[in-house]
Amino acid sequence: MTVYLYEKDLTAMKYAILVSTRHDRVIREIAHDLGISNQQMRRYIITRFDMILMENLPARYEAGKSGAESDALLANSLGKALYSRYIPLIDPERMNEIFEEVLAMIAGGLEENEAVARGKKLIAEDLLA
Repeated sequence: MTVYLYEKDLTAMKYAILVSTRHDRVIREIAHDLGISNQQMRRYIITRFDMILMENLPARYEAGKSGAESDALLANSLGKALYSRYIPLIDPERMNEIFEEVLAMIAGGLEENEAVARGKKLIAEDLLA
């Protein structure tokens, strides 16, 4: 009888990757930025990311942080490209909706930092839903 690797539960292997030094740092930074626990962030990534994406997580995170668009400070503060393109935590369409909500909050008179914080809270709610 042939046993295929892709039929096995890879949770333990994925967890081992995520607790390595560089990956753990990235997980902690993302979780802190979004206001969720490290365990919740790890669980989300383990259930939704494949092994290749997980292996490249630190490089993708660094590229997303350094590849920020200087003319879009609000989008960078929210993590629009970082969390939808570089590290695909959230669907790009949903991220655009959240970004539009943040813009509407600012247009309604809310301070920019507070609007971004509420936008990150919306991202976290989507991840935990």
